[in-house]
Amino acid sequence: MNNDSKITGKLKEQIAKYADSLSMNMKKPAKKFIRQIVFGIQAAKDVKLSNISRSLKEEIALIKTENRLARNLSKTDLTEEISKSLLKRAGKRVGKETVLSLDLSDIRKEYAKSMEHLALVRDGSTGEVGSPGYWLCSVFGAEVKGEELIPLYQELYSQKADGFESENVQIIKAIEAVSESTGNKGIWTIDRGGDRKKLYEYLFDKELDFCIRLNSKRDIIIKDKTQNVLRAAQKFECKEEIGITVNRDGQEEEKTVFAGSGMIQLPFNPEKPLKMVVIKGFGEEPLMIATSLLDKKDEEILEIYLTRWKCEESFRFMKQSYKLEDVRVRSYIGLRNLICLVLAVFYFVSIELGRKLRLSILFKKIYAKAKRFFQMPSFKHYAIADGIYSLLFAGLKGIDNLALKFAPQELTLSLPF
Repeated sequence: MNNDSKITGKLKEQIAKYADSLSMNMKKPAKKFIRQIVFGIQAAKDVKLSNISRSLKEEIALIKTENRLARNLSKTDLTEEISKSLLKRAGKRVGKETVLSLDLSDIRKEYAKSMEHLALVRDGSTGEVGSPGYWLCSVFGAEVKGEELIPLYQELYSQKADGFESENVQIIKAIEAVSESTGNKGIWTIDRGGDRKKLYEYLFDKELDFCIRLNSKRDIIIKDKTQNVLRAAQKFECKEEIGITVNRDGQEEEKTVFAGSGMIQLPFNPEKPLKMVVIKGFGEEPLMIATSLLDKKDEEILEIYLTRWKCEESFRFMKQSYKLEDVRVRSYIGLRNLICLVLAVFYFVSIELGRKLRLSILFKKIYAKAKRFFQMPSFKHYAIADGIYSLLFAGLKGIDNLALKFAPQELTLSLPF
């Protein structure tokens, strides 16, 4: 057996153990299905069931494998059960200072006509709502000074589906689920889409820490006077000079910005004081952040807010590496299950794979397979996904040939190369 075969065998074993631990309380057919999907997404680097089916390499007609996967995918909504299982392990990695980035994104399906509950989503370039697709509510965790990314929560939803109430309900549902698993730890960090009354009221009520970018149309109270936040921010004295490094699409740029801050209240909840940090020099308009962290320095608040960019790259990675917008599952339940399982795959790549491995050896093998010899990519998960794909897709067998005998609670990860 050559070295690649040994690595591939160990990798399959870790994937199977991880997948089986996610489906611990499910029946045997569901366990097998979860294992095949978690393996297949990585082996095919794709969410199309036809390519996942090919990666399983079963000794039956390909169409039979694909039909079975489609049937199981659309049978029962597993989103809540898988999310709870994932949060049970992911929540333990969140500390008091962990940045919890909540983001509303979408999957666009411009040419789809028969997908169930197809709704309208926002065009990222124009900001207009008009393209057909589905919404996603995602939460990722990251440390300001660390490199680890923690996938915590992801749910696909449609405003046309039965039971849908509102976008606010979806956001609060995500915060509630994550907060329960973390013991209310972490700092919720949200872009301008989080500047809404219902969300502030929930965060105040639960006494959760947050940093939210203010919308320029927001009214605030400063020294008992209600005024527009943008006009107020433009008058702020921002004397603190801060040097930052901005990494966009792998290109690093050094910038100098200027910070200032002051106490504010919101008109609908004036008894709750907040700190507003104003950053000038970052864009044409000042960057305005409302935070409950009254004692933190302005530079610390800026670092917390900018850490959410790491989390935004996580979704970009999943979307590109596993071709999310090329998904062709027609049933709404199937789409929800698949999106949740893609997050589980990312957790395996980001957390589980390296938890007890000798990373220098593992990365050397994976990067060699990914044909990335000369430099470490700015977001290492792309190279890891490439390496896993190279190892798994070239194998002669899928994952069902493994006869695993282990207790899920004794899950260990080690690749003794």
